[in-house]
Amino acid sequence: MGKKSIILDGKSLSIEQVTEVAREGLIIEIHENAIQTVEASRALVYELANSDVPVYGFNRGVGLNKDREVVAKYYSEYNRNLILAHCVAVEPEASEEDVRAILLTRLNTLLLGCTGIQPAIVTMYKDFLNHRIHPIIPERGSIGEGDITCLSHIGLAMIGEGEVYYQSIRMAAVEALKKAGLKPIELGPKDGLAIVSSNALAAGPGAMVLKDAEDLVEMADIVYAMTLEGFRGNVTPLDPKTYEVRPYQGQSFSAEQVRKYLEGSYLWLPGVTESLQDPLSLRGSCQVHGSVRDVLDYVKKHMDIQLNSSDDNPCVLLDERRIISCSNYEVTTWVLGFEMLGVALSHLSRNACYRTIKLGTPKFTGLSRFLTPADARVIAYGTIQKTFTSLDTEIRHLSNPATVDYYSLAGDIEDHANNSPFVVRKTAKIIDNLYYILGIEAMHAAQAIDLRKATKLGKGTKVAYEILRTEIPFLDKDRNLSIDIKKAYNIIKSKALLKAVKEAVETR
Repeated sequence: MGKKSIILDGKSLSIEQVTEVAREGLIIEIHENAIQTVEASRALVYELANSDVPVYGFNRGVGLNKDREVVAKYYSEYNRNLILAHCVAVEPEASEEDVRAILLTRLNTLLLGCTGIQPAIVTMYKDFLNHRIHPIIPERGSIGEGDITCLSHIGLAMIGEGEVYYQSIRMAAVEALKKAGLKPIELGPKDGLAIVSSNALAAGPGAMVLKDAEDLVEMADIVYAMTLEGFRGNVTPLDPKTYEVRPYQGQSFSAEQVRKYLEGSYLWLPGVTESLQDPLSLRGSCQVHGSVRDVLDYVKKHMDIQLNSSDDNPCVLLDERRIISCSNYEVTTWVLGFEMLGVALSHLSRNACYRTIKLGTPKFTGLSRFLTPADARVIAYGTIQKTFTSLDTEIRHLSNPATVDYYSLAGDIEDHANNSPFVVRKTAKIIDNLYYILGIEAMHAAQAIDLRKATKLGKGTKVAYEILRTEIPFLDKDRNLSIDIKKAYNIIKSKALLKAVKEAVETR
């Protein structure tokens, strides 16, 4: 069976599809109608240019040089120079996964016909994805008003310069093109600007970050449910009636999920819980997780618009046969959403850390100090708190807003920015730190479950517990916990635990 494919039309690319293409290597096809739109847009641009209508990036320069005329015989040279002049980004290099997301995102927006780019370049984006030709793209250098300093490296590869990964092997771009049976692009008018000026550097990886954040909050619900069993927590905060009188959508959904994971658990038996009210970090976890869900709903809505609309300036209005200056590269709306998401995840992180600390505190659990199996002989989780709290400190600082920091550039004509690539990258780092933090909490929860000899676990938490225990055995004596932490991180990051638990609770 061949690889799964998707057909792009410029209007229906989903966050999930971006993730699949980037991580699973789906084959890309382009809808015939979309190609026809690209061809018509290109024809219109030539028509207007031949009539001496000033067109930014076509027969006029870009940035402060917008007043410089570009005559027809210099179109190719000018556009090649534009690509080279914009290659000013610095390391680290984007991962191959991120590069695929970037290529896909830009390809889809090109299909709307608002750029006037030559169709051969559109096809080249598709060929890069399908042949697994991944240009080397330095990540740092874009301020977010069109990722011109970084995306220029895609253009570099398309003209047969610079380096790429071809089938995961690093080589000269010209060599990769030859191996794939492709020829370097001969750039024409407006091609350079169309390649370098889009928000794809942030939007492509950003879409994957949103998918990871969505999965992360699901895993946070699962780990929280395990913690409740290890803690012998009070389950009255999960009562659905409380969410009916306080109808916030996100927290209601999280509570519903946690109830599913705990179906059949000993916690529902009468008289199990002695505590009238647990600490806020346990009592209000569904509310905190729900806040992340509510923020995600906002950001996903605006990312869907980003993925399926033009971010080009100038904008070709094919139906009105016009090209006009605009600010469609401005993405502050969804960048602010990412900043909000970072703050929400910081709350989730701090909450998870406090739950983990409580699990190691006898006055709350009635269990041994630091969940040791043998007081005075085994230290157990006596020092691990330093690790997860230091990771949380990083998250706290990563959640500080960065979108408001910018300069006035390009001869004072570009005096606004949003730093979208950096905002996306720091959100991704927050999520990666949380894989460790939730993994460490799950280790504590499983240890507490064992010490409590709780055998009647929930339908979902039983599966989560068993998956964890296949990799990390009960801590019966002190050992190198860095190894256990990495195993727990991998379990959370791989989403194997999430997939297995979801399957278990959906099976009746």
